[in-house]
Formats: sequence, C-alpha cells, structure tokens
Amino acid sequence: MAPVVSGFSKLSKSDKINWLIEHHFNNDQNTVDILKTYWNSDKKLQQLHDEFTENTISNYYLPFSVAPNFLINDKRFTIPMAIEESSVVAAASKAAKFWQNRGGFKAEVLSTVKVGQVHFTYTGDNKKLKTFFESTKASLIASASHITKNMEKRGGGVLDIELRDKSSEIENYYQLHCTFNTVDAMGANFINSCLEQFADYLMKSAITYDDFTDEEKDIEIIMSILSNYVPECLVKAYVSCPIKDLPDVGALSSLQYAEKFVRAVQIAKIEPYRAVTHNKGIMNGIDAVVLATGNDFRAIEAGAHAYASKDGKYTSLTDATIENDVFSFSIQLPLALGTVGGLTTLHPLVKLALHLLENPNAKKLMEITAVAGLAQNFAAINSLITTGIQQGHMKMHLMNILNQFQATNEEKEQLVEYFKTNTVTHSEVVYQIEKLRG
Repeated sequence: MAPVVSGFSKLSKSDKINWLIEHHFNNDQNTVDILKTYWNSDKKLQQLHDEFTENTISNYYLPFSVAPNFLINDKRFTIPMAIEESSVVAAASKAAKFWQNRGGFKAEVLSTVKVGQVHFTYTGDNKKLKTFFESTKASLIASASHITKNMEKRGGGVLDIELRDKSSEIENYYQLHCTFNTVDAMGANFINSCLEQFADYLMKSAITYDDFTDEEKDIEIIMSILSNYVPECLVKAYVSCPIKDLPDVGALSSLQYAEKFVRAVQIAKIEPYRAVTHNKGIMNGIDAVVLATGNDFRAIEAGAHAYASKDGKYTSLTDATIENDVFSFSIQLPLALGTVGGLTTLHPLVKLALHLLENPNAKKLMEITAVAGLAQNFAAINSLITTGIQQGHMKMHLMNILNQFQATNEEKEQLVEYFKTNTVTHSEVVYQIEKLRG
C-alpha cells in the first residue's frame, strides 16, 4: 500500500513520476520510459499540455481521424473524430457516402437556451418570498452586468430568472431557475459566475427587505451551478429519400429493408435494454466530434441520456418512418457546444479540427455533430438488420488483435489477406497466428 503523500501537486513532474515508480511500480525503469515516450518533443507544447490539468505526468493519445463526404445542408464537410473504437470512423464514412447521393443530411438548430440554478432554503411565507423576488428580479439581473456586458455585445446574456418553489419535495427548498444564451461559447464559466453573483445579491437583498421577519431574512444558499440538462438547446438532423432509391440488400427488397429498419428503431423506442446500446452507438459518433473540437463530452453524454428519459422512460434518440413511399430517419437531442473559449484556442489539434470544419459557429457545430450521431446510428442499424454487427466490427478490430500478438508486417499482410474471405473471431486469429508461426 502506498503511503499518504502531502504536497504531491507541488512536486515537479519528474518527482511525481519518481514517487509513483517507487511506491506503485517497484522502481521499474520501463514504466518511466513508457511515460516519457508520450511526452511531446516540443517543450513549449508539452508545457501547454501539462497545464491543462493537475498532476500531469504524461499524455494519453487517442487517434485523430477524419470522415469525408458528409453532405450537410448542401455543403460538403470532412468531419474530425477523436476515438479509439475501430469501426466508428469507418461506419460514419460509409453512411456519409451512402447519403451523399440521396440528398445528403439536413440539420437545423431548434433552440439554444442553457440553464443554471441557484439552490437555496427559505423559512417563511412563500407568498412574501414571491413578492420579494418580483420586486428584486430586475436589479438581480442588473447586478451581474459587469459579468454579462461582453456576452451581451456578442448577442447573448441572461434571458430570464424564475423563482421555483420546491418546498413540497424538500422542506423550505427553492430555486432561482436561470436561462442564458452564451452564443458561441459553451458558457459554463460564464453561467456559474452569473449564478454566484445572483446568489450573493439574493442574500444581501433579503437582509434589507423590510417585509421579511428576521427569520425570513436568513436565506441560506445551498449551491449555485449550471445544469448539463439543456432540453431547450436542441438540434435536429435528418435524412430521407423515396423507398425506390434505397438499395436491395441481399434477400431484402428496398421496401423490406426500409420496413425492417423502421422496426429496429421502434424496438429501441420501447425497449430500454436495446435503447441504451442504440443510443451508445449514436454517442460514438457525437463524442468523437465533441472530443476532436475540444468540447466536454461528459456534459454532452449526461444531457443526451437525460433527454432520452424526459418522458419518464428511457428511449431512442432517433426516429424512423415510412410515409407516402418515403423513408425518413432523424435525430433530435440537446447539444450545448462551443467554438470559443476553453481548449478551442489552446489545443493545436482542436484549432485544426475547427479549421477543417471551416471555423463554424456554435450552431453550425451543433448541426455537424448531430449529423455524425445520426450517421453512426444509421450505419449500426444497417449492419444489424443485414449482415450483423460483428462482420464489419471484427474486420476493423483485426489489426488490434494482430498488434496484441506483436505480429510482424509479413504476418499482418498474410492474415489480412486470409480474413478478406474468412470470418474474423479472436480465436480464429489466434489459431492462424500460431499456424503461421509453426
């Protein structure tokens, strides 16, 4: 068991590594070599990475890939994706190619409202609290003007503040439910700064409010924090084409293919066990773009899955229909993304990714990211209802298995050729490697 360490964050990077090696890796020099292998040779760039977070000892790399041929609102994009799962980029690219000759993807931002809340307790007459809030609301918003002035110049700012009574659920519990427009910023720091200002002003105003008793003046702030559930920061993406323009797939006619596809989505609509995996596939595409563009994929995941449960049951984020001989497939979900602030101006690959997308504003990035999720889901369902998911996935996974067994280039060439016409399974790959090696 490692000893308790004090002041670890104040140690140099080398001293942090030495402590880890001594107490966790039995002084194994190979561990040091592995960590230093991933240091960037550009010292200035490495320092930048070191300062992104605390206690940095190395860099953790993910593949930075691109998926070409995305036709979105009649404009072609090559989408950057940062992800380690082998089949994701291939699947997205395949879906892009499929739909580019069928009208491409359409996308639109429905709303961009973000939310933050001040949670507090108040002991007293709730009618008096309501009167106090209504008389104070304008000055409450104005109290944050030193924070909001630059955002307002860009067209954003505080949209509204509501007093919400939650005392029937938790005794004496109330909220200031605040809505914001943060334009091209994700806006977490902006929102949290505003909320803390509102909380401070609320407490101080209560103390001087004549109609409150001494007990009622004592408002206690529990916390002030943005919400990653943003059901009014919505984007929709969709594809559609006449059924006759869909291909016949194996024994399935184009109509049978469309009907089977719609049924697969319907199952994800009503069966949570399927819906979770269905939506996970969507997030494969979305997270990859979110990571590549320096946004917060944890926030996006949390908000998307909460939205999938908004009606009281976890369900599919996508929908598919057949109407008047036209097949349609769509997605609608919240995406609170930013193209300024955070890593967008710091991380060189993030800047490159945004440049690749022609430096989109936040709304355009929402559209592109939603399309990536829809494309991923289309590719997954297409595989599931035709060849099955494993055929394509395992062929993409083949190289990972070969690398796991340290296959030589010659062995890789022979085995890649062999598995062009044979089913890839882990056991079969192992057998073929052993066979090659005698």
